[in-house]
Amino acid sequence: QVQLVESGGGWVQPGGSLRLSCAASGNIFSINAMGWYRQAPGKERELVATDTSGGTTNYADSVKGRFTISRDNAKNTVYLQMNSLKPEDTAVYYCNADLVVTTGFTFDALDAWGQGTLVTVSS
Repeated sequence: QVQLVESGGGWVQPGGSLRLSCAASGNIFSINAMGWYRQAPGKERELVATDTSGGTTNYADSVKGRFTISRDNAKNTVYLQMNSLKPEDTAVYYCNADLVVTTGFTFDALDAWGQGTLVTVSS
């Protein structure tokens, strides 16, 4: 059993900042990559940013230069620092982890998702 628990969403005015956190817990053997996706009303879920275990980061063009993804591997936690927020950043933000879980005897790959946290950018 693996859980991804997100926090940090809320309401902010345009130009403001928010920091999202996502902590993974459970029978985790290793985490290959963690990332953030978002889904705005009436739109499909889209990638925001990812961070691999090797430290390679990838960003959607729409957030480059404004958002920063980072990880604390010791805490199995990923963060998303969001600056210069725009109304079009309004969405439910989901944490994702590509990881390996173990029972102690077996190892299985798992693609896990958090429950989502709402970010609203408006004046």
